[in-house]
Amino acid sequence: MNDKQLVAIQAAQHVQDGMVVGLGTGSTANYFIEELARRHRDEGLHITAAASSVASTIQAQTHGLPLVALEHLGRLDLYVDGADEVTTNLALLKGRGYDLVREKLLARASERFIVLVDKSKLVGHLGEKFPIPLEVIPFAWQLVQASLQQLGIASSLRQNAAKDGWAITSHGSLVLELTLPKTFKSDELNRLLNDIPGIVEHGVFDELADAVFVADNGQVEEIWKRPGNI
Repeated sequence: MNDKQLVAIQAAQHVQDGMVVGLGTGSTANYFIEELARRHRDEGLHITAAASSVASTIQAQTHGLPLVALEHLGRLDLYVDGADEVTTNLALLKGRGYDLVREKLLARASERFIVLVDKSKLVGHLGEKFPIPLEVIPFAWQLVQASLQQLGIASSLRQNAAKDGWAITSHGSLVLELTLPKTFKSDELNRLLNDIPGIVEHGVFDELADAVFVADNGQVEEIWKRPGNI
C-alpha cells in the first residue's frame, strides 16, 4: 500500500452513516472514493456523494456511490480533497486541475474539510513550488493581467497539455498563472485576488481546511486546525 492509499483510507474512517460527502479530484482523491465505495458496499455505510469534477463523478459512478448534483446541494458534512501546497497555518494552494469553482464551493459549504497530501506538499508560503492559478473570464484576461501588473505581479496564460493552445477550465474560463514578486501572507493574497474584477476563482484556499492528513513513508500525521490558528 502506498502513501496515497494509506492517507485516503484513514480519511475514509472519518465518514459516518448518513453523511453528505464531497469528493475531490486527483489520484489521492480516487483512492478515497475507492475506500468510501468499499465501506458503502461491504459495511452498509449510507452516504450521499457530491463530486468536484466530471472526473470524480465518473469515478464515483463506476464504484456505485450514490450522487447528488451540486444544484440540489445545500450543505455538506465532509469534503475530502488533495492540495498542491500546504502551509503551516493550513492555507492551501489548489488549481493544477481545472475545477477551482466547484472545489472552493464544496470546501466552503462543508462542515469539515480534510486535505490529503504527502510530505512533499508542505511549504513555507503559497507559491513556493507552483504558480498561483486564476480562473478568469475569457474576455477579461488582459484587463486582469493589467491589474496584476499594477501590483507588480507577473502572469501568463496557462497552455493546454498539447502546448498548442490555451488551457480551458470546466466552466470555460482561461487560466492565468502568477509568479509572485515576494512572499505574501495567505490572507493578504486571498483578499488581493478577491478584489480584482474578472477573476472567476483563484487557487488560494485560506482558512478553509479543518485538517491536513500528511503521509510520509507509511505513516499518517493528522494536523487539525486549532482555535485561533492564523
